[in-house]
Amino acid sequence: MKIFKFIKSFFKWFFLFLIIINVLIVVSGNTYLYTTLQHTVFKGRLGPSPTEYKIFYNHEIKAGKEKPWALATQYNQLKLNENTRAELEKYKSLAYLIIKNDSILYEEYWDEGSKISVTNSFSMAKTFVSILVGIAIDEKKISSVDQPVSDFIDEFKTENKAKLTIRHLLTMSSGIDFDEDYLNPLAYPAKAYYGTDITKLTLQYKVKNEPGKIFEYLSGNTELLGLVLQKAVGKPISEYASEKLWIPLGASRNAYWSLDHENGMEKAYCCFNSNARDFARFGSLYLHHGNWNGNQLVSEDYVKQSIMPAPLLDENNKPNNKYGYSWWLLNYQGLDIFYARGILGQYVVVIPAKNLIVVRLGYKRSKEKINDHPKELYSYIDAALEMDEKK
Repeated sequence: MKIFKFIKSFFKWFFLFLIIINVLIVVSGNTYLYTTLQHTVFKGRLGPSPTEYKIFYNHEIKAGKEKPWALATQYNQLKLNENTRAELEKYKSLAYLIIKNDSILYEEYWDEGSKISVTNSFSMAKTFVSILVGIAIDEKKISSVDQPVSDFIDEFKTENKAKLTIRHLLTMSSGIDFDEDYLNPLAYPAKAYYGTDITKLTLQYKVKNEPGKIFEYLSGNTELLGLVLQKAVGKPISEYASEKLWIPLGASRNAYWSLDHENGMEKAYCCFNSNARDFARFGSLYLHHGNWNGNQLVSEDYVKQSIMPAPLLDENNKPNNKYGYSWWLLNYQGLDIFYARGILGQYVVVIPAKNLIVVRLGYKRSKEKINDHPKELYSYIDAALEMDEKK
């Protein structure tokens, strides 16, 4: 009988606990936690999936006439070294692509990955937004990277917020108190990803430190940049991306930018969904200094500034050498490399001296870093350099 009393008592208090938790969630306005749990814990994982864009509302980024990639004469004839293959499989890759001299030298896909499969860019979208900002500057819709954010968003006209410029957002030096914690379901990334009012969320944070001094990687900076861009061009940033990039770049298929709610705001800091071949076009555009087949889509000067280290101090109070206008920067084997990256190991890597572009998409990346760059990234670069030597 005692065991039955214990079980009865346990369930009584357990259900009471659930009721209290649900009341707290509703009262606090954190109902997005239900969506978070539904698509993470209840699916056996602690974070998002790169292939779940359909769980959100999306704006379509329309493509125009496709300009297919050329295939190299040795297309897929060279073998991937076993160490890199092991890394790619260890981290559950979906796609690995090497482009040399504007021709596809090697490509391979795993599981549901394919030439047309739709995959989330995650934070590579920060780089794509940076490109759009450059185009808006070329079109005089934004005066310069030093234009105040307050010219576009009234909430930034007072106090320390009035000091904030577009440059500070591009270089992750805003000094805003966004809580960039990927494990805390109550922090900005989870609220922004699973919530339903990203504009309200983003505007509630304050400038805590002097802008333009310290590099601090914060997703809210790019979301705020997306709001500025939308105000500047007078249309959704997905529509602007279609007109100014996706159609001119000859993308093969429509892409999708996930929204916070139906007909809402794009999650500018992440959530640009496309395929490896089309993601590679962004790398090619910057490899060619903003020029695509004779058309200057973004000014050469803006491209040059984008891939130079911003004059900041990093988290360790040392000169920044790893970040420009939302591009990551790396010097490896004597080569200056710039790349876009996402949280689960999404990469578009550009190696100008070798005329190489490397794209990797997948489910995981290493938690280890070498000089602030994910450890496995070096293996993906090594394989491309090795294959280039063999050809």
